[in-house]
Amino acid sequence: ILAYRDGRGLALARCFVEGKLKNQANLLKYFSKYRRNSDPALFEALQAVCRRLEDTLRELEEIKGENVDEARPQIFSVEGRAAQQYWEAVGLLLGGRAEFSGRAHREAADPVNSALNYGYGILYGQVWGAVMLAGLEPFAGFLHTDRPGKPSLVLDLTEEFRAAVVDRAIVSFFTRGGTLTMEEGKLSAESRREVARRVLERLDGDENYEGKKHRVRTVIQMQSRRLASFLRGEGKYRPFVAGW
Repeated sequence: ILAYRDGRGLALARCFVEGKLKNQANLLKYFSKYRRNSDPALFEALQAVCRRLEDTLRELEEIKGENVDEARPQIFSVEGRAAQQYWEAVGLLLGGRAEFSGRAHREAADPVNSALNYGYGILYGQVWGAVMLAGLEPFAGFLHTDRPGKPSLVLDLTEEFRAAVVDRAIVSFFTRGGTLTMEEGKLSAESRREVARRVLERLDGDENYEGKKHRVRTVIQMQSRRLASFLRGEGKYRPFVAGW
């Protein structure tokens, strides 16, 4: 709670967005490496977006302030511009294989956004459990503002894992020819099971973390403990960045 009013809160807010942007860029690099020869035009377009995301990251590094409240508008400005570029690149990757006209958060009517939203819900559950086990208050965030019923810290930490877990699972599914069905404006039961299977499979996949291979769900727990250590004044906090 005290960290919200000092430099720790601002440092964390920047780290959460730094992790998000780096993982978005790395996910595009992951998908583009398989298209270098098969689709050179798409490869170059994705690489161009990665370069723009890296330029945006430099803007993030320059944001200053006494606390997170002073800097939040600038941080969200950086995040918003990066998100627009990233989701346009995802649209290029999908290439007409699935209906996708851009990111829709609530009441999504298309399979891609519906699958992303459902997948994020699964990820939230994983992060929430890890935050609680680390002894942290899930409703006391830094990047996301607090309000009753809003698990701000869970949303904060989730930002680092969205692209590496959910986006990777869902975009891979659609680019490989997968299809999902909608019933009365939402995913069918069978489609929800398929999305859950893909996301849980990714959570059980391996990533490098502190020089060793760990399951992604374990990385989430370790990152939560790292966050708790930083808040206690023990060492620095570094965002999780997935490989590509």
